[in-house]
Amino acid sequence: MTVVHRWLAEPLPREVAAALERLAAAPGVEHVAVMPDVHLAEHVCVGTVLGTVDRLYPQAVGGDIGCGMAALRVDAPADLGLDESAAQELLRVLHREVPPLRRESPVANALGALSDDNLGRRLRRDAAIEFGTLGRGNHFVELQQDEHGALWLAVHSGSRAVGPAVRDHHLARGEAVGKGLVALAADGAGHDYRHDVEVAMAFADASRRELARGAERALRAVFGCGLDWSTWFVTVHNSVRQEVHDGRSLLVHRKGAAPAGVGEPGIVPGSMGTRTFHVAGRGVAAALASCAHGAGRRLPRGVAARRISPRELCAQMQAVFFEARLAARLCDEAPTAYKDIGAVMRAQRELVRVVRTLRPVLAYKAV
Repeated sequence: MTVVHRWLAEPLPREVAAALERLAAAPGVEHVAVMPDVHLAEHVCVGTVLGTVDRLYPQAVGGDIGCGMAALRVDAPADLGLDESAAQELLRVLHREVPPLRRESPVANALGALSDDNLGRRLRRDAAIEFGTLGRGNHFVELQQDEHGALWLAVHSGSRAVGPAVRDHHLARGEAVGKGLVALAADGAGHDYRHDVEVAMAFADASRRELARGAERALRAVFGCGLDWSTWFVTVHNSVRQEVHDGRSLLVHRKGAAPAGVGEPGIVPGSMGTRTFHVAGRGVAAALASCAHGAGRRLPRGVAARRISPRELCAQMQAVFFEARLAARLCDEAPTAYKDIGAVMRAQRELVRVVRTLRPVLAYKAV
């Protein structure tokens, strides 16, 4: 069985360890690396990096293909006069300029041609109303402040309906190879899958830029300031691409893990109430030049929603402006639903170097 390389912030739960062992024993798996934000997910854990030669595993990329983070500096002084009144006005305008889930009217978008015409026709309808929309869960738009007082915008989003549809379409054409896992031959059905992954990733990237443009419109409307687009950078944490590590050419799948080649910039968020880190990769081959994509969940969503009350969430968010009226629907995103980001960063000191540390100032999320 393939050796599983681990960078852990805490001991692995039994079910996570079992899922990793099943993955390492799957056909064609040459390398598995586990990031410190690892947590249980269907078939392949979030926080897993997988290297193969002749097979592709769509479940090791996941449904939200191309999901990732973008950051860029706000072109304004650190003191925007962001009091409670101004923050709530900004959140109100963000709702207008950054639609949470659907657009009222279809828009032109960047969805390219997919490998299957029927899939493409269906997704063009979804893409037209979801392009530049945020999505639920851990997706967000945030204002953050670095240790020098500069304000940054952070955007976390993905490919919306496109990614899950691409995954499911190709899973139906794959080969069952073990307990729930499905593989595609790299020189066969995998060709179309990789093509569609690239289409989904391009859509996600263009959608993130549209989200940032919407946030800029909101900042201009409320504060009269914009964004410094020369500082824009992105890290994607659900992807597959051909890479060379230790002289081996591998198909590197990342599910909830970010590329961290030598000097490669990255973004590692905690939660909507905790720190975010801008990092530079160290290119560790045993990790397939990867790092954590965030803090990682400590509690499953359903458990967090039951255990954490709206009052507790508001207490945890005291230093961050957010829509407290939505607290009852955001309890699963409370900071205590996530692992300690400090422990995650300590566990991956070998993998990345911290360039900038930021604290959240205002968080906008969809419900």
